[in-house]
Amino acid sequence: MLNTNTEFLRPEIMDVLRLFDCEGEDFTHYFYSEADKYINCIEYRGSIRDFSYERETHDDIEYKRYARRSAKLAFYELLSKEKGINFPYGALTGIRPTKLAYAEMSEGGDYEKLLEEMHVSAENISLIGRVMRSQAEIYRKKGGQDLFISLPFCPTKCRYCSFITSPISSTEKYVDAYISCIERELEGIREVLYDVRSVYIGGGTPFAIEARQLERVYKAVASLSLPQCEYTVEAGRPDVFSEEKLELSRDFGVNRICVNPQSFSDETLARIGRKHTAAQTFAAYEQAKKYGFDINIDLIAGLEGEDTAEFAHSLDCAVALSPANITVHTLSLKAGAKLKEETHRLKVEGIGEMIACSRDKLTAAGYEPYYMYRQKYQAGGHENCGWAKAGKACVYNVDVMEEIADNIAVGANAISKRIFAGGQRIERSDSPKDIPTYIAKCDKVIADKLALFTREDL
Repeated sequence: MLNTNTEFLRPEIMDVLRLFDCEGEDFTHYFYSEADKYINCIEYRGSIRDFSYERETHDDIEYKRYARRSAKLAFYELLSKEKGINFPYGALTGIRPTKLAYAEMSEGGDYEKLLEEMHVSAENISLIGRVMRSQAEIYRKKGGQDLFISLPFCPTKCRYCSFITSPISSTEKYVDAYISCIERELEGIREVLYDVRSVYIGGGTPFAIEARQLERVYKAVASLSLPQCEYTVEAGRPDVFSEEKLELSRDFGVNRICVNPQSFSDETLARIGRKHTAAQTFAAYEQAKKYGFDINIDLIAGLEGEDTAEFAHSLDCAVALSPANITVHTLSLKAGAKLKEETHRLKVEGIGEMIACSRDKLTAAGYEPYYMYRQKYQAGGHENCGWAKAGKACVYNVDVMEEIADNIAVGANAISKRIFAGGQRIERSDSPKDIPTYIAKCDKVIADKLALFTREDL
């Protein structure tokens, strides 16, 4: 139990307690400030320790930011010493380490010094720097909009998955009505589209729906007469690929697709609830390659039963195909995942070695990290990282992670974001997660979205 005199610090502190699996332990916390000093007193297991953090403050927003940072750092330093544990990102618990680095630079600070202060490992400080260099050209052109379309349908639900997706066998009765709502939404937002940088159709597994249904989505996008831009379809699992769907994608201007095997081990695929094989992944990749797409391959480090050698084998298979992008996710378990219901804490033997292996192999193969993000309950406190060949970084991924462009998102569980004041303020419009509820409330979803994107900047 945490007792604190300052409630606005509680979420930051609880993030650190979860990191060390200490939510059930007793802490008494007292916070106060003197001039530019932020002081945290923590009582834990009968001892009291004081932690002082100094930072110049110019306004109330900065004051609260540095107060949160000081509290997070104080609890991390206390528990790291008590437990004898250091995490790869130290006291950072937010999902966007690069965004913190950019913010520090914009204030004239040294982001590497800040990350060292937060106990981020030297390897990860280097990774953050590499990511920022890789995305520099995209970041420099920030602004405009990205269009996201959610198709939350999958052949089956993986054991680690916490998304709203359900097996297509139980949701196919909704697909046609759902696509009708997508068509209505796209027509409804036409008036607020002005500078679209990228289009991203994500899932779920978009290729899980029938070709005629996919064509309806493509036609709805085409009716907007958008300028030529990056156009991604997260096609998904290799067992739903077909020549017809690939031809449709090419003919409607898609130039980037994702083949997402997660592993090249048939045994692992069976354990996580997938119905395809590694051989089908190779076949799907060769199918897609014929149509000239830039292809991304997704892998997950830390899947059930996999050791470092098996994960390294998957990396070798992905690298041998030589796609434009390879994304390496670290297993994360959140509410809604079947595996989460069975596993209180996510402890994966050798997860650090798997991530180190991915960095070594991908760097040696000529890939550079170009975007990254972190999630709660992620194995070993590591990250998800996208790697790209030169000139092949995905604009949409950079925009979303760095929050440097408006995101107009349609469909169930889609979250639209409008950026105000150069990123100083972000406002959101959320769609219902449940597919039937989304269909029933489609008119309100459209109205809310238009209200957000037509309102004057206040």
